[in-house]
Amino acid sequence: MVLASSAFALAATPAYAGPATPAYAGPAALSAPAGLAAAEVSFTAKDGVVLHGTVIAPAPAPGSGTRRRAALVMMEGAGNRGRGNLLPEAEAFARRGIVTLIYDKRTVGYSLVHRDYSVLADDALAGLRLLRSRADVDPGRLGLWALSEGAFAAPLAASRSADVKFLITVGAVGIAPAAQTAWQYGEYLRHAGVSGSLPHTLQSTAIRMTMSAGIFPEANFDPAPAWERVRQPVLAQWGALDRQAIPQESGRIIRQALERGGNTRHTIRIVPGLRHNLQLTADGGFDRIVSLPPDYGAYEASWIERSASARPGTSAGPAPADDLPVPTFTPPAWYESPWWELVAFLVFLVGFAGYPVTAVVRRVRGRRSAPPARRPARWLAALGLATTLGGLAYVLFMLATAANVIGPVVAGHPIPWLVLRLLAVATVVTTAACALSWRRHRRDMTRGDKARVGLLIGAGLVFLPWAVYWGLLV
Repeated sequence: MVLASSAFALAATPAYAGPATPAYAGPAALSAPAGLAAAEVSFTAKDGVVLHGTVIAPAPAPGSGTRRRAALVMMEGAGNRGRGNLLPEAEAFARRGIVTLIYDKRTVGYSLVHRDYSVLADDALAGLRLLRSRADVDPGRLGLWALSEGAFAAPLAASRSADVKFLITVGAVGIAPAAQTAWQYGEYLRHAGVSGSLPHTLQSTAIRMTMSAGIFPEANFDPAPAWERVRQPVLAQWGALDRQAIPQESGRIIRQALERGGNTRHTIRIVPGLRHNLQLTADGGFDRIVSLPPDYGAYEASWIERSASARPGTSAGPAPADDLPVPTFTPPAWYESPWWELVAFLVFLVGFAGYPVTAVVRRVRGRRSAPPARRPARWLAALGLATTLGGLAYVLFMLATAANVIGPVVAGHPIPWLVLRLLAVATVVTTAACALSWRRHRRDMTRGDKARVGLLIGAGLVFLPWAVYWGLLV
């Protein structure tokens, strides 16, 4: 299981390049929307990686001269979707008189299995220096705007530079990424009507295994210490229908961290009717349509103007009750080592796949005799392979889609998971039948047949605790 998980993760990881290579070519030069100006820019990160972006700004009126304006460096959420992903928000801010920089996130040092929020913070500060050098930017109204995962790095950046005059976050998470991911899985599964063993498998077993295997980057990162060091005015916002960032709990944690650090200039804002990225939703926050509210950016623009004198804030709008408790993770048990998973997977390959392979070899060599237990053995080999490989594929699919593609649910089980559970029961029953047949006919078997069927039964016995651990038999 863990071997295939690692292969999946590595296959999805962009290839690394040298330190001076552009991180991501990104989209073609973004054209300037009507009434706005767009300028393609490049800037160099602290470690020498060249980053590319676009500055979106209000178009200067003819003959009006240069006017200094408030400005934002916009930090993307998880993944590397390119600067165009934040273009609608950047345009909305620019239409309200704010200069914005959107840029392509690095891939050198950032991938599916590796990332460093400290490095991402330095990248944002490099972009801030670029904005600060522009004639149309007011250095006294220059700040950071960060979405989701970007809000893990933004407080680090703010604590490192006095050039950051304010910090705005959207969908910031106040707990470790592993616990947040588990909570998000629970929200999507509950929304789809899933119950039974699958939520525990995804929220606990799969996440713990990826953590043990070292392919869950920054899994235990604690954001609170970085928030304690932020001295600038802070506007932390969540959509009331945020199904990813645990808005109520994250807001409480971030507020307490700021106050522990002595920061009294913060506003915690919960916005009714909006989802994780403060966009509109047609499905209670579980969809991902791209649709900005008509007044997007108005509150932020007003807040920036008064941020120098900001006072302690209170939540604007009702804070939603978090439907599910925040999962906690204890250190993995000895049997949760990736090496034990690898051993189990090899046993399944040798036992379940080895039986039909040796049968083919025997046929090729002209040995057509078969052991007396061949019928239950054939069933066990087929069922064991289908269940282990199918279970592996399904769990990987659910992880890759963040439990957001569920499909039809029957009796609290997605149909693929229900089929896998039935196959698991059939595998256990067939293991018992094969063992009884082997015991009854062992004197009629050759030594080679005993070994073949014995390995097959051994794989079936290992399958039992493995299936229990992965939730297929509980």
